[in-house]
Amino acid sequence: MTSYLTRADLSVAAPIVEFAEASLADAGRDSEAFWREASAIIHDLGPRNAQLLQRRAELQQRIDDFHRANPGAPDRDAYRALLTEIGYLVPVPDAVSVTTEDVDAEIATMAGPQLVVPLLNARFALNAANARWGSLYDALYGTDAVDQTGDLAPGDQHNPVRAAAVVARGRDLLDEIAPLAAGSHHDATGYRVDADGLAVQTPGGDRRLAAPEGFVGFTGEADAPTAVLLRHHGLHAEIVIDHEGSIGRTEEAGVQDILLESALTAILDLEDSVAAVDADDKALGYRNWRGFMDGTLTESVTKAGRTFLRELAPDRTYRTPGGDELTLPGRAVLFVRNVGHLMRTDAVLDRDGEQTFEGMLDAIMTALGTLPELDGPNRGRNSRTGSMYIVKPKMHGPEEVAFTAELFGRVEQLLGLPARAMKIGIMDEERRTSVNLAACIAAASDRVVFINTGFLDRTGDEIHTSLHAGPFLPKAGIKAQPFMTAYEARNVAIGLAAGLGGRAQIGKGMWAEPDLMHDMLEKKIAHVRSGASTAWVPSPTAATLHALHYHQVDAFAVRETLPAVDETSLDVLLTPPLAGEGDLTPEVVVDEIDNNVQSILGYVVRWIDQGIGVSKVPDIRGVGLMEDRATLRISSQLLANWLTHGVITEAQIDDSLRRLAPVVDAQNAGDAAYEPLAFPEGGRPGIAYTAARRLIVEGAAQPSGYTEPLLHGLRREKKAEQAAAVGARN
Repeated sequence: MTSYLTRADLSVAAPIVEFAEASLADAGRDSEAFWREASAIIHDLGPRNAQLLQRRAELQQRIDDFHRANPGAPDRDAYRALLTEIGYLVPVPDAVSVTTEDVDAEIATMAGPQLVVPLLNARFALNAANARWGSLYDALYGTDAVDQTGDLAPGDQHNPVRAAAVVARGRDLLDEIAPLAAGSHHDATGYRVDADGLAVQTPGGDRRLAAPEGFVGFTGEADAPTAVLLRHHGLHAEIVIDHEGSIGRTEEAGVQDILLESALTAILDLEDSVAAVDADDKALGYRNWRGFMDGTLTESVTKAGRTFLRELAPDRTYRTPGGDELTLPGRAVLFVRNVGHLMRTDAVLDRDGEQTFEGMLDAIMTALGTLPELDGPNRGRNSRTGSMYIVKPKMHGPEEVAFTAELFGRVEQLLGLPARAMKIGIMDEERRTSVNLAACIAAASDRVVFINTGFLDRTGDEIHTSLHAGPFLPKAGIKAQPFMTAYEARNVAIGLAAGLGGRAQIGKGMWAEPDLMHDMLEKKIAHVRSGASTAWVPSPTAATLHALHYHQVDAFAVRETLPAVDETSLDVLLTPPLAGEGDLTPEVVVDEIDNNVQSILGYVVRWIDQGIGVSKVPDIRGVGLMEDRATLRISSQLLANWLTHGVITEAQIDDSLRRLAPVVDAQNAGDAAYEPLAFPEGGRPGIAYTAARRLIVEGAAQPSGYTEPLLHGLRREKKAEQAAAVGARN
């Protein structure tokens, strides 16, 4: 049971008080003043937050009424007239000029991968922060990026044939990013530094770089360096030289590895990839974030029978060709993703006993946790420009962006931070934001440092917004529809037109198949070719491999070739991807039901029973997919749409749930903490199974199709059940 303490006129859960007041004491801040001003923020802005949610509901009702009266693909002119009349579509600003200042280079002027990890999992989060540098050799050897068949199969023991193929790929990369004026790095027998820069020794004599400025540093002695640092397209690569190393001793040049500058930035997540439903969960997230900001977070890790302490990586220091010292960051620049505007939390109750909006609490507490890095003893270890980077998800249109900017301004005043120190990352994942993107950017033009696209949440909102227009295509078909192409292209074009170039990231979404790195290397380069300066990857290994794309393509040069915003693209964006005649055959429908039920069950059982917010869940064909609340949203909304229009029945859903529950149980057989979903005929389903079913059959009634209200309530129920069981045993 939650224990509350009185602070000002608030009732604050004890774990939140403990976090806040320890942070305030370390920062030398007055606790009473903090709670008094925090209460003012909550009471001043809470009603405004509620009004924004009411506005969402009113707009959705008008759109629902339109589609019920006009089923099928909407008439373009009539539909746009409605959206304009009700204020869903707002006028495009005459000119948007982003003026954000004090933005770190990793965000403003560099292009590279971005990781998104659950902040409640300290081990994962530390891995992400340290993924600024990654081993190319490990990434190639350990994945299907290099063919895994025949003589190249990894096997249980070290495979020298596979290792040779990896080394060859590394030499190919060096020839690409640091080509020699003559010859190839394949011929290298050694590396040394002299008065003319980098000398690559070959049987035919010393060779120089075609672009000598690409050599920027080294470690060790000039005539026998232990590392050679290169720079290409703004990213660094380090040739690690160790003649005694397991690989280095097998070749004359002694190259042990090639380290790539990989995840320039990482998002530590309090939203879609976590299961944070109460004060204990929230306080853990806040403590972990503060641990990054003061540099103290560590985690004990056991691998292969060896236990060690994982901590934040140090910076990396080199000597320049001119003899100076060059220091590069050893860690990604960190964003924190707060929750959106929807949910309330009982971690803090206002003077009337009402729950506080969770996004407001996140803004206050994560900013408080950032103080050691902004003006404390760890200053500049994350942001060298004195900024705090917050990704704000699931905002609906410019009104909600403006509200976030106002909230951040109030928090800055609360903590005595410089104005606009708290920067905003706008996630372009709700349709009302997509169609008004320029106005959304304008609403935070002096704070915005990030916009991105995300197929899954964007599609979930697309389905819910047009739920009553008609049955939607299956998920794979939706992704291939013209509205999605328009969405991706408009995001970049509008961002560039608003002046994000040189001030902010323009990002693309997640590669959701973490085991298929060969396919990622083939396909994800499209994100760089679109002009995006970052894109999401599911692991540090994937970040290292995706970094190759930013060497192959200069994202900033691509932008010079892109067309302006297509004026007709808004009409394409407003066309829902409805199924046509013959699209939904019985075979297609059955397969889609099972595919979605499988992913829902596989994700929800870990969320509800174990509090795991992101999982690799095998699909119906056994392909492991990264699942989080965004994937859950699209799966549940699609089936809710089909139920609404009679494409499927609840009986079909129940049949699929019963058939696939044992399949999911078998997939999790190796997890000692797993609780089976399947239950005997006539028995009572568990909470996780109930959650999966309710997400589908009640999906049409959920606000904007969000999964949080159901998940949070049922996870809390499960935690109470688990606590009662522990109490009974004791």
